[in-house]
Amino acid sequence: MIADAVGITKAAIYHQFRTKDNIVLAVTEHELARLAPALQEAETQGDEQQARDELLVRVIDMAVRDRRLVRTLQFDPVVVRLLAEHEPFQRFMERLYRVLMGDMGEDGRIEGAMLSGAISTAVMHPLVGDIDDDTLRTKLTDMCRRLLGLHQAESG
Repeated sequence: MIADAVGITKAAIYHQFRTKDNIVLAVTEHELARLAPALQEAETQGDEQQARDELLVRVIDMAVRDRRLVRTLQFDPVVVRLLAEHEPFQRFMERLYRVLMGDMGEDGRIEGAMLSGAISTAVMHPLVGDIDDDTLRTKLTDMCRRLLGLHQAESG
């Protein structure tokens, strides 16, 4: 399917990527790399609340833009298992949630899982399938800000 979608042969795909797992990891790393600059900036910013808010906006923007990818990353059992075992992915997610949640103790990890589930479900649920991206992005950002206790007046 990937080869057909990009107009190359399966042999060319498997020359670059030896297994399907390698393909999944490469796609995931490519997508998360788009978020890396925002994460690095948030980690070095002096205003913790502003850093959390700006990173949250970027995460939601990416989730809304890539709704189908979110479904795969969160709910495909093979992908979930693969990413759970991939240390670079785990380290990236720990950094991301450390900025977003602050506390990475038991409560912070549970709250992070709830936030992740809320965002991923909200962007792919059939109830919102007919809501345009801009409206969904704005409303989801406002709701997540309330969940995180961020008092940002404007939506991104």
